[in-house]
Amino acid sequence: MSRIADVLATRRARGRAALVPYLTAGDPSLGLTPALVRAAVDAGADLIELGVPFSDPMADGPVLQRSAGRALAGGTTLHRVLETVVELRQEITTPIVLFGYYNPFFRYGVEAIARDAAAAGLDGFLCVDLPPEEAGDLRTAAERNGLDLIALLAPTTPQARVRRIAEAASGFLYLVSVLGVTGGRTTLPAELPGLVAAIREVTDLPVGVGFGVQSPEQAAWLAGFADAVAVGSALARVIEDSTPDEAPGRVADFVGGLAAAMRAAGR
Repeated sequence: MSRIADVLATRRARGRAALVPYLTAGDPSLGLTPALVRAAVDAGADLIELGVPFSDPMADGPVLQRSAGRALAGGTTLHRVLETVVELRQEITTPIVLFGYYNPFFRYGVEAIARDAAAAGLDGFLCVDLPPEEAGDLRTAAERNGLDLIALLAPTTPQARVRRIAEAASGFLYLVSVLGVTGGRTTLPAELPGLVAAIREVTDLPVGVGFGVQSPEQAAWLAGFADAVAVGSALARVIEDSTPDEAPGRVADFVGGLAAAMRAAGR
């Protein structure tokens, strides 16, 4: 069992959903990224999505586009992200998923990124724009190096395709809660519990939900039926609105509020 699967299974056995904050590596700087990850973990994060900034982020809304832009302007590269993970692994054991687009992974080399990601201490990949029909090379390289390849599902994904995607994935499935790009929504679709239930009819993989989550109340609601709750844009906005000195404390406060609400919700 992978470290991701182990954490999710442990949380499920305790009647809890896992909290999965997303942080863009290099925003506001690579030097501060380890402190932000540690702050999130100390505040209750169960798993970290560490974003690789990309110049053409088709799934990201304005907040995460600006976050990636700041990281790229500061000189963040995939090599330097891996070096940051090595640093983090000296202090934390929390699973870390490398979240990104296929172009940087392809340019790095599929075999090389899987090998170096495993050596750095990463636990898996979530590649936003890689359909299962074209994921064979990365899937094989990930499996060879003991890494999970997490897949995305849309609210409109037909049941037969959900099954096909699930058969090619590992770790967990990430259900995008809304149509469109990332970014906080004041309300989330009422049909999400039914969508999660339908996914569980065709796979035993845990199901996480993300995109649009911006408040403890929303996270608590999702925790009532999902195995994991991912929060990205709302956290990036906290960082954007903070000075570097303020950012770790404000990240801790925000993640702590989400974690407390999810614990209180239980299942």
